[in-house]
Amino acid sequence: MLSDLSFSEMTEYAKRLGLPSYRGEQIFNAIYSAKTLEEVTNLPKAIKDIIVNDYPAYKVLQKFESKDGTKKFIVGYPDGNIVECVLMKYKYGYTLCVSTQVGCRMGCKFCASTLNGLARDLTSGEILGQVLLINRELGGSEKDRKITNIVLMGSGEPLDNFDNVCKFLDLVSAGRGLNISQRNISLSTCGLVDKIKMLEEKDYNISLTISLHASTDEKRKEIMPIANRYSIKEVIDACKSYYKKTGRRIYFEYTLIQGINNSEEDAKRLSTLLKGQNFHVNIIPLNSVKERSLIGTSRLEAYKFADKLKALGISATVRRTMGEDIAGACGQLRNQILKENK
Repeated sequence: MLSDLSFSEMTEYAKRLGLPSYRGEQIFNAIYSAKTLEEVTNLPKAIKDIIVNDYPAYKVLQKFESKDGTKKFIVGYPDGNIVECVLMKYKYGYTLCVSTQVGCRMGCKFCASTLNGLARDLTSGEILGQVLLINRELGGSEKDRKITNIVLMGSGEPLDNFDNVCKFLDLVSAGRGLNISQRNISLSTCGLVDKIKMLEEKDYNISLTISLHASTDEKRKEIMPIANRYSIKEVIDACKSYYKKTGRRIYFEYTLIQGINNSEEDAKRLSTLLKGQNFHVNIIPLNSVKERSLIGTSRLEAYKFADKLKALGISATVRRTMGEDIAGACGQLRNQILKENK
């Protein structure tokens, strides 16, 4: 697919077709403006006929807007698969949370993304396509970027789709493209230690967020199958190494689940694990998934848990809840639509 190509790769593609390099630039600009092939007016029909099978055909199928201003988009691909992405507006600009896979195979019990397993990986261009489509929804183009920040935290485990995600990072941060600073990109992972080490070697300047959600390996295994492969110590050691190499602060997500990870002892153990490092904990009140039996805590309890961590010397905040009325949690809306279509 042509959206998988960088600017230089696109001009080479044009040359291979026997076209002048400026035709490659025209194709590149059309893709980065999220235009359909029918909307591209500066390419003759003969060229359109040649590139039609490679030109991206992803599109926004549905839009939902929360009362808090959060917007959720269902993006469809030609093979019939769908993913979701979420747009959040902050004082500093727009943050877009994108999906990296169709579904997920990690099996975390608090997450709706895993309910139907993994259908397939997204290509780098398909991930980028979410950004391009929503940029257009905001009135932007290849020369007018509206999105300021990217979070790889939608459906899927980004590091389980390592090569495509890395190519996406190259594309979205390229000077000839959207040119989003890598410092404004955050990648969330459940803790694939081997891939964190590989990411470290890539010399990216992105932030790393770890889905931790427990203070002991035993408790983590109850809710996150990946804990059977990597211990908390291995995850934290990989994070220390990543921080040493990049200088980028590490963030830990900790979803509070009643009776599993919300006790005072959990707070003490968590502080022991993280103390003395440039780490920050994001406390998340569980956004309940009706297909699961887990019960979340109240926001008041979340603030109390954060206060316990702060008293123990750990930087911690409670994440702002957004988009609850439009099935805001990862995978919820996609699963809802899949059920309706069935």
